[in-house]
Amino acid sequence: MTTADPGPALTVGNIALSFHRAAAALTRRVLEAHGHRTTGVEAPHEQLFRLQAEGRVDVLVSAWLPDSHDVYLAGYRERALVLGAHYHPYCVWAVPPYVPNEAVAEVADLARSEVAARMTRAIDGINPGAGISRFSARMVGEYGLDRVGYTFTPGTEASFTARVERGIAEREWFVIPLWRPQYLNRLHGLRPLAEPRGLLGAVDAASPVVHRAALSRVRTDALVRLDGLRLGNEAIEELDTWINADGLTPLAAADRYLAAHPDLLA
Repeated sequence: MTTADPGPALTVGNIALSFHRAAAALTRRVLEAHGHRTTGVEAPHEQLFRLQAEGRVDVLVSAWLPDSHDVYLAGYRERALVLGAHYHPYCVWAVPPYVPNEAVAEVADLARSEVAARMTRAIDGINPGAGISRFSARMVGEYGLDRVGYTFTPGTEASFTARVERGIAEREWFVIPLWRPQYLNRLHGLRPLAEPRGLLGAVDAASPVVHRAALSRVRTDALVRLDGLRLGNEAIEELDTWINADGLTPLAAADRYLAAHPDLLA
């Protein structure tokens, strides 16, 4: 491993959400520790995969496979190298911790008349290209929630976060399409609902994707380290909390984490 030689430049792309920024920042620091110069780009889900398909993103962090993002990777998979999973995300619908479990334990409970009467039935999400948004739009119909007044509306990360913060502050009964890792889980103790039909997909593998056209520029030791990097949901959630609650930049959060876990660079 070397840091003295400013090696080949690599473009690291991430989906425009805070926890993806956290994972991308760690990836950039690992590549830099192995001699690369890096630049970062970000875009919404579909656009980011399109940029990599066009060869404008060398390393994409991260593709959630097989459920959430395979639809975007499928078009150019033969030109992509999928590395080992850095963490294992999954989607949920969640309610605030003050909503009693005996009242709302699973998604189907939302349709019960006494629950629907109490619950805010406007369900807000993130951008429509996200797996959780596609899954949630389908769930409203599959569970018959639309028949009792529920709607699902995708939005931005900022509007999604503000909606959760406002609801918690007002002790509102609401349901939110969520995922792990995401800092709101840690900050507010949001409680996931059982979803026995499996409409939210299975646990995905969050893997970096390297465009094969860039492989000749990626140093072997950097590729091996990136392929073997195991972070876990807790690590990404911790970084995401530092970014959103403590105000750190993604790269500053990565530096703090790596200072406590120097073995990740070895």
